Amino acid sequence: MRFSLQVLALGLGAVTTLAASSDKPPKITPASRQNEANYTAPYFPLLGFEQYAGNPIMRPDASHPWESAYLYNPSAIVMDDMVFLLYRAQDSQKTSSIGLAWSSDGYTFTRYSQPIISPTEPYETPGGCEDPRVVRVDGTFYLTYTAYDGEVARLCLATSTDLVNWKKHGPILPDFTETVYNWRDPVTYFSSNPPGWTKSGAIIDERQPDGYYYMQFGDTYLYTANSTDLINWEVSGSGKPFAPLMNVWEQALTESGPPPIKTRDGKWLKIYNGMATGGVGGYAVGQYSTGQMLIDPANSPLGPPIARLETPILQPTTATEITGQVDNVVFSEGLVQFKGKWLLYFGAGDAFLSVAQTPVQH
Repeated sequence: MRFSLQVLALGLGAVTTLAASSDKPPKITPASRQNEANYTAPYFPLLGFEQYAGNPIMRPDASHPWESAYLYNPSAIVMDDMVFLLYRAQDSQKTSSIGLAWSSDGYTFTRYSQPIISPTEPYETPGGCEDPRVVRVDGTFYLTYTAYDGEVARLCLATSTDLVNWKKHGPILPDFTETVYNWRDPVTYFSSNPPGWTKSGAIIDERQPDGYYYMQFGDTYLYTANSTDLINWEVSGSGKPFAPLMNVWEQALTESGPPPIKTRDGKWLKIYNGMATGGVGGYAVGQYSTGQMLIDPANSPLGPPIARLETPILQPTTATEITGQVDNVVFSEGLVQFKGKWLLYFGAGDAFLSVAQTPVQH
């Protein structure tokens, strides 16, 4: 393990922080235990999230060129009594890779010195590999991520048994054409992204009674895809949106947050992100906030949600969220239960990683 003193300037003033790094990550095997031994499923809604006083918990590391510029949107999973973050990082050319970090308290992280997923394929260059979301089924990790070649974003899949060595399976919905709601242009409100454009896939990690696994994806509307093996996916319901743009803080777009979590009554709690058009409800133009909905893939796999909170559970309030590489951004992608709390990990200002917390419900 080594320690590096970083000085970072992002137009926010110089920031100095001490970061731990290791060339040897913890050993995870198919026999490793997921979640805590006393894990307690949540009720919907899961409320009361408060920002951790020590935010941001991770910053770019100038000694690692691949993560020297910006950090984004971490996925999270608890393995062997540690929280693991899989996070998007960018180098000075703004090419993205996916990094790995771990913590025994949920707040202070050691990062692996090398990226676990880097751009190696033509469809991943020059933009890179973005926005990971991870689930584990029968000892195998399934990671969705976005590959960006500079023109088209493609939802891709990789698998692993140890969180370090990954097998890429390529784009998983190559023929999908997404409808785009362009709220800035009153003449052409609706258009289409390039064929194959897909992002933000959040897999439900339990096979449903009809024999399928389901995933919500998309970065304007939420859509649904299904699979029998978690590797091969197809769009469900002829591409009908899973959930409409409903609340004032999400009128521009919605994207999945972490993979959904099963509730105590057998439904699924889904954290998601939305962007506001501004001018209504006090939300800034382009502001990203985090919301929550309750879904029922067993009985309504194509939607709509059973319930949805009207107001966000998290929105930009701190300096690193209000002013960043992109202003007014919190983007949540990781939710775990750890040591009596729910920890919600999010990207702040498209530059740093932060966490909010709330007690486990009783």
